[in-house]
Amino acid sequence: MSAPQDTIPPSGSNLSEAMDQLNLGDNEPRLGPDGEPAPKTDEEYAQTQLTLRAIVSSKEAGVIIGKGGKNVADLRDETGVKAGVSKVVQGVYDRVLTITGGCDAISRAYAVVARALLEGAPTMGMGGVVQSNGTHPIKLLISHNQMGTIIGRQGLKIKHIQDVSGVRMVAQKEMLPQSTERIVEVQGTPEGIQVAIWEICKCLVDDWQRGTGTVLYNPVVRTQAVGAPPAPGGSSYVQDRAPYAGARVTRTGNGADFSNGGPRPFNRRSDSDAATRGPPTHDENGEEIQTQNISIPADMVGCIIGRAGSKISEIRKTSGARISIAKAPHDETGERMFTIMGSSKANETALFLLYENLEAEKMRRQQQASQASE
Repeated sequence: MSAPQDTIPPSGSNLSEAMDQLNLGDNEPRLGPDGEPAPKTDEEYAQTQLTLRAIVSSKEAGVIIGKGGKNVADLRDETGVKAGVSKVVQGVYDRVLTITGGCDAISRAYAVVARALLEGAPTMGMGGVVQSNGTHPIKLLISHNQMGTIIGRQGLKIKHIQDVSGVRMVAQKEMLPQSTERIVEVQGTPEGIQVAIWEICKCLVDDWQRGTGTVLYNPVVRTQAVGAPPAPGGSSYVQDRAPYAGARVTRTGNGADFSNGGPRPFNRRSDSDAATRGPPTHDENGEEIQTQNISIPADMVGCIIGRAGSKISEIRKTSGARISIAKAPHDETGERMFTIMGSSKANETALFLLYENLEAEKMRRQQQASQASE
């Protein structure tokens, strides 16, 4: 886990600003996710643009959208965000709410959503009895690579967020199928959720570089047969289609995800890659080469590499993508970074095969565990 990054330290902020002004020999200031200089004050965080997604049920989606789209239109007008819910897919229970805007606007928007869900889709308790404690859960989708910033060293950051907001937060340990996103459930009053999401947004802004190349979760993959190729339009790592934009969405935390052909300060290539390579390179077919980074749990690395590298070699050959594996863990979680380089199609195939191997290994271990307990 990365060290906690409190954005409003009681002391030392002037020192931080002074260091930034010195630049320590660097001509360019550190940039935030919207391409502007990294924020240092609450006012600057409030305006910094990013995207924050959440899983909602079909019933909750109906409440958020409202009759004829009235509720979601009111949400946009009231807070100034861009907001939408993924389209209905037959047989799929979950949908994805996507909100883009400044940190302040996003936190206010999720408070409005929580208030609407409290009234229109209340949480059911035991025996189908409606819970009347004034709280409602919001299931945020957070990049696995950014979880360390939200949890903090020894859980100090997530504890701080809960203390200042009064919410209860639970971070799922497993990544969602065929994605590098995990669920962080935030349960609290609308006011508490607003404070918590404000703090979470600041964490995502501070750690935006780790969010680049996130493989976004798409609920459609839950309905596909194990081992089957992704259905058309159902790929979790190519795009997420919102009703108001057709542009590719490639990560949590980039406010340009909703641009439609306009200039975008960042793309799927990692920040360090873009900085060192200059103009994008292309493969022999003229397709742009893209780079994606994913973290793999340390105890799963061996099953992906295979005996004498046989499995990873097969994935490279089948997909046509170059895959490199970090020799050492990238933080104290012990996870290893896999870097995938290739065309959009090659990367998509490589990711699918990697996750297919992970799921197969998980099933094998579960079966072993159940047999051992019998």
